[in-house]
Amino acid sequence: MFTLLDQQMMQRALDLAALGRFTTQPNPRVGCVIAHDERIVGEGWHRQSGEAHAEPLALQAAGEQARGATAYVTLEPHSHASRTPPCSQALIRAGLKRVVCATLDFNPQVHGEGVRQMREAGIHVEVGLLEAQAQALNAGFEKRMRTGLPRVTVKIAASLDGRVALASGESRWISGTAARADVQRLRAETGAVLTGVQTVLADDPQLTVRDPAIDTLGRQPLRAVLDSHLRMPISARMLGEAGRTIVFTTAAEAKAAPLAGKGAEIVALPAAADSRVDLAQGLRRLGDMQCNDVLVEAGPTLAGRFLELGLADEMILYIAPVLLGPDARAMVQLPPLGRMADRLQFAPHRTEQIGDDLNLVLHPTRLP
Repeated sequence: MFTLLDQQMMQRALDLAALGRFTTQPNPRVGCVIAHDERIVGEGWHRQSGEAHAEPLALQAAGEQARGATAYVTLEPHSHASRTPPCSQALIRAGLKRVVCATLDFNPQVHGEGVRQMREAGIHVEVGLLEAQAQALNAGFEKRMRTGLPRVTVKIAASLDGRVALASGESRWISGTAARADVQRLRAETGAVLTGVQTVLADDPQLTVRDPAIDTLGRQPLRAVLDSHLRMPISARMLGEAGRTIVFTTAAEAKAAPLAGKGAEIVALPAAADSRVDLAQGLRRLGDMQCNDVLVEAGPTLAGRFLELGLADEMILYIAPVLLGPDARAMVQLPPLGRMADRLQFAPHRTEQIGDDLNLVLHPTRLP
């Protein structure tokens, strides 16, 4: 049975873990608090892949005071040698009396093994405190560990009447300054930003994090472009940006040389039934590249394909208080429905106002 003090300590550990939301990819965000009753003697959080994990940092801060203490960890301590030593063994050597884990680690190399090692060493281990919050913090990592696929968010900025651009294609700017700043946060939290070649041709986006208030420690999300016939120009701005640009294509290898010469990584994928790049295969490749989360910033056609195929785990809408009229472009392109029962349905997960815009975070409740 967890006490109110346990909950307060784990909440502190979750707050620490969230400090790494822009920097830990592809690793999970983890925080640790070491305490004797209500007295905290050590804290730590994982900052960046390759650097120390949360548990040894908290143990270093606690020193000898860790002996006989309780550790509150937002994710099961890893139990295998990686770029850092096993955290489960560090906790055992420190002489802790009790370890409380918010959730198990779904990495198959770890899942339950860290808990088993600590229990065999005589530590009292409990799991499940504030589990939902801990899993939400690392939802993309958990999905990739379970399925090999990243978690997919489709982001759309639209008018009140569900339009994303005028008939001419003009779309800058539907959403306000605050909403666009929030998109910078979304990019900073993700492993890859994905778009289609049509968006590259129309808008020439950079797809980078440029807000100086967001410290990513120099990390930029991977940029992925779906380009079946390699129409992406070598003058595209994203090719001059720091970080990786991946171009998924079905085209012959001979057409790839100009883009590859500009630093793009060309990945050939099989075509889907519609002759375009197979989206599921593209996501599988991004998972292989250790992308936990993918943010889709694309036009109505590609956004609609992700939704239609049930590949989106989340949709984020920025709804501006403007009307664009019936000739403007709809926010997604979907095939016609013959029955109301075939509609795609979503459940509101979070609603807030960002500047003058309404922000809706929606989760699908009925997949195709």
